[in-house]
Amino acid sequence: MAIILAIVRISKNPNNQFGGAGMVANIYNPHVEGQQHSACRMKIQKGSNILQIGWRVDPTLYRDNKTRLLAGNKHCFNVLCPGFIIVNNVIPINMAFDKISTRGGKTWEFAMFIERIFTELISFANNVEWGGVAYSPPGVPKSPMGSSFFPVGNSVSDGYCRALTVLNNKGATINVNKTTIYVDDTNLYQVLDDPQVGIGKFKHCAFFGGPGESHQL
Repeated sequence: MAIILAIVRISKNPNNQFGGAGMVANIYNPHVEGQQHSACRMKIQKGSNILQIGWRVDPTLYRDNKTRLLAGNKHCFNVLCPGFIIVNNVIPINMAFDKISTRGGKTWEFAMFIERIFTELISFANNVEWGGVAYSPPGVPKSPMGSSFFPVGNSVSDGYCRALTVLNNKGATINVNKTTIYVDDTNLYQVLDDPQVGIGKFKHCAFFGGPGESHQL
């Protein structure tokens, strides 16, 4: 499997109706080379309709190794794609993040929200996920994800998505308190799910990451 996930998600149910989703994510710059890429994303989906947003390091797509804003669907990776609201508008559209978190040091993060734009008859998403995605071509070692270390449940050390929310079918934003963990390869990546919904900025937080098979972190 070339694409590997380390995520938390709302249990799949065809009766779910979500009009959008939100999160706050910290920003890292995992080391990738060639056709590898590594990302943190939030994705909402209904059938073949997908919207996703987050950050991504992708030399093939961006021609550099900078951490850049990822926004799009299956075919469009541009923040000008419809359906996206960048809550932190200090970040220039289509520009790389100039402030990157340091493990054990300063943390930089940004907030985002996806509105629904679906073409199916019932235009609500029924699946939402948050977390990390890594890709390496066949025969190439798997790239690191998040902070490039396994999560320990500490915001200073881990890549994370916090303040997980969804927009329900009545247009109200609600905190997410029930999610499940999915990891393709727990030897390379891990997720810690901390549903601390309540007082405080972190609320529901998913810590994710791992070294992959990289020897250069």
